[in-house]
Amino acid sequence: MRGAVAHYLGTAIVSGQIAPGETLTGEIANAAALDVSRSAYREAVQVLTAKGLVESRPKAGTRVLPRSRWNVLDPTVLAWAFSAEPDLAFVRDLFELRAVVEPAAARFAAERRDKDDIKAMKDALAKMRRHTLATEAGRAADRAFHDALLRATHNSAMMALSASISAAVSWTTEFKQRSRALPRDPVPDHARVCDAIVAGDPEAASAAMRALVDLALEDTRSSM
Repeated sequence: MRGAVAHYLGTAIVSGQIAPGETLTGEIANAAALDVSRSAYREAVQVLTAKGLVESRPKAGTRVLPRSRWNVLDPTVLAWAFSAEPDLAFVRDLFELRAVVEPAAARFAAERRDKDDIKAMKDALAKMRRHTLATEAGRAADRAFHDALLRATHNSAMMALSASISAAVSWTTEFKQRSRALPRDPVPDHARVCDAIVAGDPEAASAAMRALVDLALEDTRSSM
């Protein structure tokens, strides 16, 4: 119940239905309107607080914080963003982050990958080919590929971004397919990245990943 309430309020905030600076209706009124207990509503607000979306103060109530305070890389916040219609600026921001992080990660992976990393990437790539990104199984394999690539950097700070990058990859891929089929097959783009990492070629790995991210943004823009 807490999760459903947090999802409802989180989606309303991230989509702009409840704007930054606005105060949420009082606890009793909101609990009644959402047909949940006051404790479930309080727990949902705690979830939103932990993700930087709201701030609760005695007597002042619960206020929506500016977007700059939101933890937009939290996988749950990303899910809320894409459950509505995300704006192009937010999608662009995610791709700009990917364009900074992932080519560098591919470079490190090409230098540092071990046999387990290579196996994980090849297994994920094989599943992407088998299932295609039009299916949930294929998108899960896509997430696994990007996750394996970040782990192959053996950089703990980059690995900490894994859940966020994987969620961004997954939601943008699913978003691209809402109105129509993917404009082209992105699996060969991933194969080029994998081949360069396996070959231990940092320059080629970085360039292939940059091309993958740029083409994915182009596909997403055409979907919007």
